[in-house]
Amino acid sequence: MSADPTTVLAFETDCHIFDGCGFPAPGLHSFVFEPMATVGGIEINKPMLLAVLSTVVVVGFFWAAFNKPKLIPGKLQMVAEAGYDFIRTGVVYETLGKREGKKYVPLMVSLFFFIWIMNLWAIIPLAQFPVVSVIGFPVALAAIVYVLWVSLTFKRHGFVGGWKNISGYDKSIGPALPFVMLIELMSNLLIRPFTHAVRLFANMFAGHVLLLIFTIASWYLLNGIGIAYAGVSFVMTILMTAFELFIQALQAYVFVLLACNYIQGALAEHH
Repeated sequence: MSADPTTVLAFETDCHIFDGCGFPAPGLHSFVFEPMATVGGIEINKPMLLAVLSTVVVVGFFWAAFNKPKLIPGKLQMVAEAGYDFIRTGVVYETLGKREGKKYVPLMVSLFFFIWIMNLWAIIPLAQFPVVSVIGFPVALAAIVYVLWVSLTFKRHGFVGGWKNISGYDKSIGPALPFVMLIELMSNLLIRPFTHAVRLFANMFAGHVLLLIFTIASWYLLNGIGIAYAGVSFVMTILMTAFELFIQALQAYVFVLLACNYIQGALAEHH
């Protein structure tokens, strides 16, 4: 018995316009994956596997580039040195200065390339999914920066000075000081880590949804007169992929830049 064409499931690949089925729009189901395997009682799904592969790629790349460094670098070493120096000089030293910043270079370089590779999976065949579009991953990364920022604040300024730094305590503000301190406390302790994680998550989530919409539309419209529109949708898919390449690197850069700004604020002298 054949199925009623009006009840064709949205994710079926034989669904085209004029076939009596609706547009298979992406949604939250596009970000939910069944477990692929269970290791030590932990269920491993696609995003988790891609996160592990991202670690392997980053570690493997820098190990291959710097395991046996040469005075006259080869192509791989040259690329690795350029990427490392871009974060070290262009982000960390520019924000924290060389004296304070050099100890944080390894962390920031690791964060940048780890996030960038996790983002790049969105346009890699078979993978085709940005890992940080699952909120748990950017939350974990933002938590690392948050814990570092708070610990550095109290280590540099002491218990009382640390709270003054976080709360924006300044006697010259006058009667408005309690309100300013309340706003600063909420901003620094709640809003800052939230926006740090959500900014990365939201950009990758939205970008993946847009890519899915145009990709699925290219296939869905591939029927009858819709072929002309399918061509337009396919061109948009190519353009969105190119734009997404830019956004993927930009979001990794912004995350690290904000992390450096937070650390700079923790180390700054309170006045």
